[in-house]
Amino acid sequence: MAEFQISDRVDITDVVCPTTFVKAKVALEELEEGEILSIRMNDGEPVQNVPRSIKEEGHKILKLIDNEDGTYDLIVQKVGE
Repeated sequence: MAEFQISDRVDITDVVCPTTFVKAKVALEELEEGEILSIRMNDGEPVQNVPRSIKEEGHKILKLIDNEDGTYDLIVQKVGE
């Protein structure tokens, strides 16, 4: 993950949809434009829904990393409001 300067991290592995997106969105709202958020989430519904919802909000998905332990790290850049 060295290619990105991560500004903040949020772990949403302990919550279920749709709360997963809500927690990710709140974390993104706390960042400045251009900053990068790493979102750790479980495989399944979160991996299918969170990236799509974040993209619909207008933010940039940089990378989805399979941690090979049933979780993923979604790397997102905040785009101005």
